[in-house]
This record gives sequence, C-alpha cells and structure tokens, in this order.
Amino acid sequence: MSPADPNQPNEAARLTQQLIDHGYTKRQVAGMLGRDASLVSQFFTKGKGASMVGALRQLVRAVRGGERDEETLSGIAEANTSRRRTRTGQKARVRGKDTVGEAGGSMAGRAGRQAIRSGAGHLAPVVHETGRAGGRLAFTVRMKADQYIYSAGSEQDSGGIRRGFVPRADGTEERTYGSAGTGGFDAAEWSRRVADHHGDVTEAMKAWLVETGRAIADADIQYLEVRGWIPGENR
Repeated sequence: MSPADPNQPNEAARLTQQLIDHGYTKRQVAGMLGRDASLVSQFFTKGKGASMVGALRQLVRAVRGGERDEETLSGIAEANTSRRRTRTGQKARVRGKDTVGEAGGSMAGRAGRQAIRSGAGHLAPVVHETGRAGGRLAFTVRMKADQYIYSAGSEQDSGGIRRGFVPRADGTEERTYGSAGTGGFDAAEWSRRVADHHGDVTEAMKAWLVETGRAIADADIQYLEVRGWIPGENR
C-alpha cells in the first residue's frame, strides 16, 4: 500500500486523532482496539485501518459522552470491530457490526462502573437506533448476587436463555436478558423507556429490573451491555 497523504488522512486516522485530542496516546488507542501500536501508526503513514473504523467511531462517541475508563472502552471497541473474513471468504461470526440499518445488521455497546455512574449515555444510541430500525435488544447486567430477587438460572429471572448467568469471584453475577434465540426485546419500547429516563440507560435498566421483580429497589448496577440487531439473518 502506498504511503498515506498527510494532508488527507483516512477515516481511521481522523477518528484516532480525535481520541488523541481527548488525551489518549496512540499506544492507548491500540490497546483499546486490541492491536499493536505499530498498526495505529500506520493509519497515518500507510492509510491502513479500514477494518477498525466501526470500532473507532464508537470509541469517539463514548469518549465524547464522558467515558474515560480504558477497560470499558476496550469492550466497546471489541463489540464494534468489523468482521474479519474466514479462509473461504465468509464473514467471521463476530458480534458487533456497526450498523442496524438493514436485516441482519447489529451493533453493541458496553459500560463499566465509571460510565454507569454517569448514566451510560453512550449506550443510548444503540437503543434508539435499533428502535428506529424496528429491531430487537438483549442486555447483560452485572450486580451483587444478593441484589437479584431470583436465584441464578431461575426461569423467572431469564427464562429460556441457556447459561444466562455468570458468577464472579467478587460476589457479583452477570445475567443475560434477551437473545436472538428467544427473540429479544422490542427496541422501540426500550427507546421510549430510555427517553423517559432522559437518556440514562442505567436508570432505565434498573427501573425495569425492579418493575419486573428481578432486582431489589436499591440495586447497584456495576456493568451493562446492550446488543441490538435487526432480524433477518441466521445469527
């Protein structure tokens, strides 16, 4: 590939520069993307990085929304990395394609403790865009085990989802609500829920957990993942 024109950087370089302008180094950006720092440098010098554009867009969106935790940002990037091709030329089955505008499209976002405290606002676009596209949603929630009403694996908590919970050494549990296999939740309804909470996805999720009898009133969400998709492709 020929050297990139420094006066006309490609989209990967432009998005990376925005992260740099927010105080991150190229090495930190590479860490979020799960790639070597030399690749990020080549966004600028060799015009590489097309497969990273989707993840970089979501990173910029999250950082602009106030997210600073690198672990959370890494999760966001992982969920939005463009699919690699297999040896036969087929798209690898990796969750997180950065579009929900057509059947089979999907997008996702994650929020750690720091973003949770500020309402996980960078997750709202996942909910709203999927809702506008007539899609479905699934969630993963982490809280202290004793803040859930039902025991792990209960049909009343997350019925029909195999392996829908993950116990952790720190006394928390991750539980999954909705999936492509079970049909997920109506994203348009969840878009209204999030709007009713002024874009605070954390509070919208907590309210739903309490309203449906799944969590105690003073539950403290520590991690939240939202996955949106448009039915129409074998997932």
